[in-house]
This record gives sequence, structure tokens and C-alpha cells, in this order.
Amino acid sequence: MTAVNDNSKTAKPTIGIIGGSGLEKLNIFEHSREVFIQTSFGEPSSPLITGTIEGKEVAILSRHGKDHSIPPSQINNRANIAALQKYGCTHIITSTACGSLRDEIGRGDMVILDQFIDFTRHRKISFFENFEEGKLQHVSMGEPFSAELRDYIEKSAQKLNLSYHPKGTVITIEGPRFSTRAESRMFRQWGADVINMSIAPEVILANEIGIPYASVALSTDYDAWKTDEEPVSWEEVLKVFKENVAHVTNLLMDVIKSM
Repeated sequence: MTAVNDNSKTAKPTIGIIGGSGLEKLNIFEHSREVFIQTSFGEPSSPLITGTIEGKEVAILSRHGKDHSIPPSQINNRANIAALQKYGCTHIITSTACGSLRDEIGRGDMVILDQFIDFTRHRKISFFENFEEGKLQHVSMGEPFSAELRDYIEKSAQKLNLSYHPKGTVITIEGPRFSTRAESRMFRQWGADVINMSIAPEVILANEIGIPYASVALSTDYDAWKTDEEPVSWEEVLKVFKENVAHVTNLLMDVIKSM
């Protein structure tokens, strides 16, 4: 394992990937290594698995830890984003499982997110906490997901003939519990297309430090709004995600190669 600190001159990768759920276990790298990064916000969820893909430098961070033991509300999002920034990542692409809030978004479909609603309550949502008088900072969040990265993702999805939706609004809830039927119906009325527990404040923090960010959401269930189906279960989420992890991996690989 290689350690990186604030003064490190280690060669930096370009593309940071946040995901996990099997991605970090795949042999997708040339010259792979494990790198641990210390940040002023604490430890990230996992060491970075780094290497090259057709000459492109890449670093993968497991959002929930390598053994998927960190619940959504306990993820140190600030340390995760800070670690990728410190390692030199110029772009961040993430994968996430999500519940569909629309009939047309089926299980196994991918959604290239373009908007989010933050319905979390207990997370550290900003790097900007300590200010000198007159230096309060605000960040525009009208278009939180990088249009350039989203275009790369869409072109790769088309090329690979994947079932995808070119845009969608995700609502991030605190978790770890799933929604009630009433909440699920309310989120639909608010305009959300999919629901998860991961994107906020991850995307907020990336925008604060100026790193282009995009996310591919894989639909695994229909949350709780459908009365003709059983409400979502963790077993269902894992089953559908595992069935489609190869599609997610192939998509990310093609995006990286095309950038």
C-alpha cells in the first residue's frame, strides 16, 4: 500500500471513479496498486485502487468501503472527494444503485443523472465551514452534473446498445431505511425520477472544489410507490445490481477510453 500526504509528488491520475459493489474487485487495470490518502477531513471510505486503462490514469474509491460495511449516513463524503482531489483527479464519474419512480425506467435501466434533490438531514454537506469576515462562499448548483461527462456517457451507452435514459432527477434520502409508500409517492410529485442514498452531498462537494462530476444510476427496483409490487428490499437491490454490474463496468471502461 502506498501512502499519500499533503506534500506528495506522486504521479496523479485523471479520472476518479466512486462506486464499488464489485467494481474494485475486477481486474480492469494495467499496473494496479493500492494507495491510501490522508485528508484534513479524516479517512476516505477506502484506499484508492489505481492504475491505467489504455494509458488513462484512473483511481477507484469504494463508497461504502471495500467490504460494503459503511452505511449511507456514515460515509465521509468530504474525505472521499478530498482524497480524489489530492491524488490529482480532474474528473469524477460515479455509479450508484437507485430505485425507479417512473414506469418507463425499468429494472436494469441506466439513468444519466442531470439534476438532484437533497433530502438528507444529518450529513456534512460543504467544505465551506470556516470563513473570515466578508468571505462567505456560495457555489452555483443550477447544472450540478457535467454536461461534457454526461455526453461521453451517453455516447458510450449508445455504442454498447445499453438501455438508458439521457437525463433524470435523483432524490437522495438519508437511509439506511427505504421509503414509505407515502414518501415514495411524494417524491414522484416533486419531480424525482429515481431515488438513492448516495449522490448528495457527493455531487455538491465535487462542485464546490471545481471537479466535473457525473453519475450513472442503475435502476434496481421501484421503491415503494407501486401497489402491484412488494416494496423494495435490500436483497432485491443486490440481486439486480449484481446481474448488471458487467454492463456498468463496460460502460465506465468505454467512457474512460473515449475521454
